[in-house]
Parts: sequence; structure tokens; C-alpha cells
Amino acid sequence: MTLTVADVLAMPMLEITLLAGRDGLGNHVRWAHVTELADPVPWLRGGELVMTVGLGLPASPRGRAEYVERLSRAGCAALAFALDEHLTEMPPEIVEAAARLGLPLLEVTGSTPFIAVAEAVARWHADERVRGERRAAAAQEAMARAALRHGSLGILRALAEHTDCETLLLDARGRPRVSHPEGARPWHAEAAEAVGRLTGPRSSMVIDKGDRILQVQSLGFTGPPRGWLALRGTSTEWHTRILANQAASLLAIELVGLHRARARAHAQRAAVLSAVLDGADFHSAAFHSADFRGAALGRAAADRAAAGGGAAAPLFTAGRLAEICPMPPPPYEVIVAVARVEGEAPALADPALDALSDVMGDPAAEETVFVCPRAGGLLLVVPQTDPRLGPALVERLGALTGLDISAGACGARDIGEIAPAVRHATALAGGPGYTHVDDLEPWALLRDALDPEGVARFADVVLRPLREHDLRHGGALVSSVRTFLDCGASVEAAARRLGVHRNTMRARLQTAERVCGRDLGKARDRLELWLALSLDEFVPPGRGN
Repeated sequence: MTLTVADVLAMPMLEITLLAGRDGLGNHVRWAHVTELADPVPWLRGGELVMTVGLGLPASPRGRAEYVERLSRAGCAALAFALDEHLTEMPPEIVEAAARLGLPLLEVTGSTPFIAVAEAVARWHADERVRGERRAAAAQEAMARAALRHGSLGILRALAEHTDCETLLLDARGRPRVSHPEGARPWHAEAAEAVGRLTGPRSSMVIDKGDRILQVQSLGFTGPPRGWLALRGTSTEWHTRILANQAASLLAIELVGLHRARARAHAQRAAVLSAVLDGADFHSAAFHSADFRGAALGRAAADRAAAGGGAAAPLFTAGRLAEICPMPPPPYEVIVAVARVEGEAPALADPALDALSDVMGDPAAEETVFVCPRAGGLLLVVPQTDPRLGPALVERLGALTGLDISAGACGARDIGEIAPAVRHATALAGGPGYTHVDDLEPWALLRDALDPEGVARFADVVLRPLREHDLRHGGALVSSVRTFLDCGASVEAAARRLGVHRNTMRARLQTAERVCGRDLGKARDRLELWLALSLDEFVPPGRGN
């Protein structure tokens, strides 16, 4: 709540009359100040009710009008005169200027001294401070109750109601998560852009847009921010800042709690995956660890195994993994990450959860991945996407920990291939950056070693006779040889693929042997033809000299 000129006029203990400038009655009065200077503007900050007996007024009518104009430009709330022996009547140029500018012109009458006006304004602000503290305390209690009942959305709703602001919660990467009012707003993009400009674990920013003010501050107690709180309203008064700080603390507690709950859930999932990879049975220590005891589905599976009487429990196989742990649909990207440090390897599971949240940006999808500490490094099983998630996860994990992170990765077409994929990924972990098995396949290595011009010359030498024959006779020797080789040198399979009779296929292959001077029954000749037909597929564009 703010004190206006109209409120001052309504104070019963003061005798003040409005002479002109009715349009400015809504001006906010920050302070009441007495001055007799000819130009008091350098000593004003705006929002003052300036009081004077006119000792500093210029002698000329033009100078008096300019006096009012300077006060108006300085942001004064109102100008008040007390008429006495020095100034017996209000100069008309002052009245005209005040009316033209919408600056309230007041006359302090009767026995009201200037000090009474100053005290009344000061007393109102002191009382308002007490009222504001009471409102802030009530609002803090409301936000605490909302946090217990409705979580982040309840906190944002209570903050918005008690500050008359719109509120927004963003994740650590500046992506909007929850807002009040609900739904996207144009200013959400401005808040996300502001987050991108902020650095450091404890950061904040205030952007004054004129009619609206945008405030952004980080959430968290230690380490990188776990999220960001943004408010958009009309003021940055002290009670708004207090409530914003309270909301930031509650949201930080909420986010830390959610992170710990996620960590416990992922630890339980990690225990299940480790049991699968290690071939543990239902009576092994892995299934009775503190991490695993809370997994309800795991207990149910153990009960089913134990119900089989005295017989030994079956091994816990990969086929039962999806029964206990929700998983994304295959295929998967299997990643093993290690920190390249001397001495004992640091724990990476906790920051890896933050990296997953930052990179994936989908809490529901994040719950279905695996984050599993292993002897060979931190194992992550994530959906296989294009582009892969692995490079971004490794980069973000390095940024969160400040460590040099190395990772090996391998694809898995289904659950049954996760275990061998882990072995391949572990073998690659420890090198620089991120390395995927597919990038080291033999054909990929051959591709990188080839000279495009040499490939073109080789293909021309081997295939020129066939191509010239096809050009002269309108035949299909090149495509027939390629299909024959792709079908494992099977005449029948090649004929079916091309839709021709097998005798026609044989005739084409015999003609091809005669034209190119090679025997398709010899492995070396078949290899030369296959390489000539296929090598251009392995040379990526842009590698020519």
C-alpha cells in the first residue's frame, strides 16, 4: 500500500487545501520536505511533498513557472505553500503551471505547521511498515502451508496473491516448469533469457521495463542453482523482496527434497540393474541392501521367488528387469562415465541426476533411465535418440562437477543386450571425451582412412567395363552384380529381389564376368567388385581435397 496526495489531503489532523493539479492526486508521497532554495531539485530524489513559504521563488512570472516545471520533472509528488507576510496570495503563473503539468498545488492553512505535515507523513510510513511486517508474516505462514499442501505450485500461487505479481519457476537450465497464473506468458521467455545471462551459484537480476519489473533469483543453498524463481509485477517494495526470498527458500527446500527422493528411487533401480549385470539371485545381498528394500516391486518379486518352497531361487535375469523397473522403449544408449583424476574416483551419481534433468528436460522420462555406480565407472542407460544424449550428458556432468569426464558408450537393441553393451562401453571409458562403439566400427575406421579421389579411381577401374556395357546396350549388369553380392552370392535370392527369372539372372552374371574379366566364383574377385560398388557410401561428403 502506498501513500498518495489524496491520502494526505484526507488526514483529519491537517488543514490542507487543493488549489490546482487534481490529475496528480494519485501521486505517491514518499516524504514531506521543507525547502526555501531557488532550485531544490539537486537535493530531491522524487516522491517528495515539497513545502515552502516562497522565500526562494524567482521574482519574474516566467521564473516562477519554470520553478514548478523543474519540480515536476524531478518527480515531486506535490507542491505546498503557506501564505504569510512574505507571500500573501498564490501567484497565478504557479497555479497555471501546476494545472497544466498535473502537479498538485496545495495550500497549508490554519494553524497547521510544516512540521505537522512532515510528522504525519513519517507516522503513516512507520505505521505502514508495521502493517507490512504483519502482512509479510501472514504471507510467509500462508506460503509455508501452501508448500506442505501443494508443493511448488502452492508456493507460487501464495507468493502471487500476496505480492500482486505473476510468478514462474524455472529449472536449472532456465526452462519454465510451473507458473501462476498457469500457462505460458510472453514474459516467461524474458525470464529464461535473463537466466542465461546470470552466472555463479547465487545470482539475481532486476529488469525494469517501465510499467513492469522482472525479478529473477537463483534457488539452492550450495553448489550450482537447482532452479530459478521469477516474478513480474509493478514494484520492488521491501515486503515483496522479503516474500520473494521466503519463497525462494521454500522452493529450494522443495527442490532439494525432490532431488533426494529421486536419488533414493534411482539407487533402488541401480540395485536391481546391478543384480541383473552380476547375475545375483533373490537371496543375494544386493536384494537386501538398504537401497533395494524400499522397492515394492522388488519385494514382490522376491516373495514370488521365495514361495517356491525349499528349492533354490532362480537367477534374476534381464528379462525380468522391466517387470520391476519402468523402462523407456528400446533401443538404448549405454554409457559408462569416469572422472579422469588421480587417486580415489569421486562419486558421480548425484551430479549425474542433475545432468540428466538438465539435458533431458522431461521428469517423467528421466524416471525411467538408470544411473548405476559400478566398479568400472558410472553406468547410465538412456533412450537412444538422434542426436545421442551421451555427449550432452558428459559435457553437462563435467560442468557440474568441474572434472574432466570421460565416457564410453554402446547401443543396445533390447534389454538383453544391455550387459554386453556395458562391457563394450567400459572398455572405451577413460579416453578423451565421449566415444561411442559405433564410431570405432571397422568400416568406420576404413572410411576415415580412405582418400576420396583414390576411391573414385578404384571404382572407375573396376566398374568402367560394366558401366560402358550398360550404357551401350541398355542393360543392368551393375545393378545385377550388386544385388547378387548383397544377397550373399545367391542367384535365386537376387532374382527374387529384382523380379526376374533365375535363368535371366544367371545370364546377366555370366555376361558381367565376361565383360569385366572377373570370376564371381572367386572370393577375391567378388571382394573387388563389392568394394567398388560400396566404398563411395563410406566416404562422407566434404572430405574431398
